[in-house]
Formats: sequence, C-alpha cells, structure tokens
Amino acid sequence: MNISHKPPTPKWSASFCGCEDPTTCLVTCCLPCITFGQIAEVMDEGRSSCCGQGCAYGLLMVCACHWLYSCIYREKLRAKFNLPAEPCCDCCVHFCCYSCALCQEHQELKLRGFDPCKGWSGPPNAPPHMPPSMMR
Repeated sequence: MNISHKPPTPKWSASFCGCEDPTTCLVTCCLPCITFGQIAEVMDEGRSSCCGQGCAYGLLMVCACHWLYSCIYREKLRAKFNLPAEPCCDCCVHFCCYSCALCQEHQELKLRGFDPCKGWSGPPNAPPHMPPSMMR
C-alpha cells in the first residue's frame, strides 16, 4: 500500500494588501525606515540595531535603491518560516509596493510571536537559558 502524504504548504498568516494594524500602516507610509529597522533587527536576531538598519534604509531611499535592501530581508523571513514567494518574487514585491510588503512582514512577525516594536528579545516562548551547573 503506497500512501503519499504531502505536508501542507505553509502560508503567510498576514495578507499582503490588508492593513491589520493601522498604527503600523501609518508609520510605514510616513516613515518606512522605522518599520524596516524593526523587521531587520528581529530577522538578524539582535545582531543589528533597528536604528542602524533604519538609517541604512533611509539613505538608500534617497537614491531609490531601498527596495533592493528590503527584499533581502523578505527573503530571510520567507526562508525562516518556509513561506512561499507571494504574490511574486521578493524584489518585485518591494519594488512595486514596499509599504504593503513591510506591513505584511511586520504583521507576520507579530502573528508568529515576535514583537518588532520591542526589538529582539529572543525566540518567542523559548525556555530560559540554564547555566551548565544546573543541567542534569
């Protein structure tokens, strides 16, 4: 008996053009560098700062190259959560509508237990780190 069971393909929890969080949408429309910085800090697991990443994004906006930088982080997010490239490839999404892409990524992180507004504080629901002397 040959039963082929294919695991379900992961999907985005947050919609691309839906504005689930009006505050994030407003901040992203007015100052996308803040939203990007928050996403980048969480995706880099605290190895980069929101301020540093936001400033880099803001400088790239001056020469209209910000979408190249942010598509890298969308790709990281998709790889981390095994998400499909929807509605199209990462760079096209950020080139065509970077504000919608940033809102979706921010909301996706929130729905997966992270709070980009607070920065990186470790994986969600992770057990506390035990010193070696306390392990059995």
